[in-house]
Amino acid sequence: MEVVRCHLKNHLRLSSLKRSRPVLFALLAAGLFALNAPLSKLLLGSIDPLFLAALLYLGAGAGMLAVWRLRRAGSTQNRESGLTRKELPYIALMILLDIAAPTTLLYGLRLTNAGTAALLGNFEIVATTIFALLLFREAVGRRLWLAIGLILCASLLLSFEDISALRLSAGALLVLLACACWGLENNCTRMLSIKDPLQVVVIKGFGSGLGALLVASIWGSLRAPFWAIFAGLALGLVAYGLSIFFYVRAQRDLGASRTSVYYAAAPFIGVLFSWLILGEKVNPVFLLALGVMLLGALLAVTEQHRHPHLHKALTHEHRHSHDDGHHAHAEIFSGEHSHAHTHQALDHEHHHHPDAHHRHGHG
Repeated sequence: MEVVRCHLKNHLRLSSLKRSRPVLFALLAAGLFALNAPLSKLLLGSIDPLFLAALLYLGAGAGMLAVWRLRRAGSTQNRESGLTRKELPYIALMILLDIAAPTTLLYGLRLTNAGTAALLGNFEIVATTIFALLLFREAVGRRLWLAIGLILCASLLLSFEDISALRLSAGALLVLLACACWGLENNCTRMLSIKDPLQVVVIKGFGSGLGALLVASIWGSLRAPFWAIFAGLALGLVAYGLSIFFYVRAQRDLGASRTSVYYAAAPFIGVLFSWLILGEKVNPVFLLALGVMLLGALLAVTEQHRHPHLHKALTHEHRHSHDDGHHAHAEIFSGEHSHAHTHQALDHEHHHHPDAHHRHGHG
């Protein structure tokens, strides 16, 4: 127990850079995904939405597979834990949802402007948090509930094509449906986040991409100019592949709901890209929704969580280092590495997120 306390003290002395690394990963993921709405909007003039959805994920899978092979060829040390049969149900559901989400998003983009679609992406926070609460009992404090309420109100504002006549926009509703799918998918990915993120992205990319390609061959069209196909694959590599990789790395330390909070920067960056790339005009309702969204995202980002909690004895395998306060086992390794290890029971209190070691339930 004394060894555990010593490691906990070392954990509390970690540099601010190391503590902020998962936040930086989440923001980087957001910035890369923000390219999706405006650039996909441009490509939809030359390519079927179903085919584009397939290309986005296939580009992600192919690019990350190349990175994965380069990493394995250049290193003999096993730093990450691979996926096992235990994760198959989450993998299957993740792939199905990743076929549905971009497909509905791209059809929604056909019926609404890219700026509105990008801003509506904040609804993913609401969906992710609600699913995290219902399925995994992640803690949701008052500040986060208020943030969710503000984001939901702003989403409703953007969902009406004509507020005076209360006429709903079909395009906005499709975007919200895509966010709901991604919200549930984020919680499936949460269960894979301690595993190798590159492997997760490769499986997600090829599984979802091939599934969407099959759907496109039946109900869509596979005809498109060569430049549009190449552009779709390249956009998939950046906006899906690299973005998902950094998102999974962030989820490992922050949990599903809080990663989605930082990821909320994506819609605002997407709005900026839509203005710059597409020259889209804005109206007073959009500006009002933008302000409400910003306030909601600010409240969500500043939410903190602290209470006494018990870590039950646990055996699992994932990438870790021995100076993080939760890995006090006796094996001698330097730096980050992966191997099966056992945690002793520990009762303590500190600020924490629902990461791999703080996924306890909350009443």
